[in-house]
Parts: sequence; structure tokens; C-alpha cells
Amino acid sequence: MEKELHKDICEDHIFKSIYTKYAEELQHYVYYKYGASCAPKDKVQEAFIKLWENCKKIIPGSARAFLYKVANNMVLNDLKHQKVVLKYQLEKPKNYTNESPDFLLEKEEYFKKYQKALSLLSEEQRVAFMLNKVEGKKHEEIAQILGVTRKVVEYRIYSAFALLKKELDSFFIK
Repeated sequence: MEKELHKDICEDHIFKSIYTKYAEELQHYVYYKYGASCAPKDKVQEAFIKLWENCKKIIPGSARAFLYKVANNMVLNDLKHQKVVLKYQLEKPKNYTNESPDFLLEKEEYFKKYQKALSLLSEEQRVAFMLNKVEGKKHEEIAQILGVTRKVVEYRIYSAFALLKKELDSFFIK
């Protein structure tokens, strides 16, 4: 009778025996090496999930080394991530812009002109225009929402364009 050289870890009884043999030991290892803040139980569970996902590639003899390596790498990855998060928490966001005061003033004035021009539109024109340009809805969708035909929606949007172009000197919309 030949001895089986490569048993499959994917068999339930083999995987279960590996789990019972190494789970507690691996948890203690992670806890003593990195402390409780790294959630050793979770790392052990994740390591066993990785083992199960790769069960066809790993022989039972190398399962322990695989589990230790995976658990250790998971903790190190978490620590690197925490370092990055901490670095960005310590950075102060800039509270200035590269825009000139003249540009900011012009922008504010233009916005006021735009609001005034929008108030000159009829309710139907304004609703159709805002649904199309602000919310990005298509003409057919707007027609369904408003309960009118697509041609009516197109007329309202284009008549709103005409009025806005007349009221605003440099009005361009894509």
C-alpha cells in the first residue's frame, strides 16, 4: 500500500485538524508580537480563510508556515495603513486658494447675475433647464417627470438658453 504524499487540505477533516492544531497557537503569536490592538482573533480567522482559498496549492506540511506568514503580513499591512492614516490626519488642510481676489469678486458678481437671470425664466423653463443641466437628466426623462412631450421640454430648455444668453454676456453651456 502506497503512502499518499500530497494530501488535499480542502478535505474537511484535514482542514479541521489543522485549525484545531494551530489556531490558538497562532492567535497567541500575533497577540504577543503585536498586542491586542491588532485584533489577533480576526487576523487568525482571515489567515485560515486565505488557507482555505489556497487549499489546493498548499500541502499539510507547509500549512503552519503559510498561516504564520499570512497572519504576520496582514498585521504589517494594517500597521502601514494606520501609519498613512495618521500622517494625513496630522497634515493641516490649506485654507487658501491660488485664485486672485479679482477673480473671486468676478465669480461672485457673475453668480449674482446668473441667479437674477434664472429668476427671469418662467417656472416651466427653469424647472426643465435645471433638471437637464444641474441634475443631468435627459429630455425624455424630464418629459416623463413633467408629464409633457419631449418637444415641449426641448422648447423650454432652448428658450431658457436664449434668455440666459441675452441676459449674460459670456454664457456658454455644454
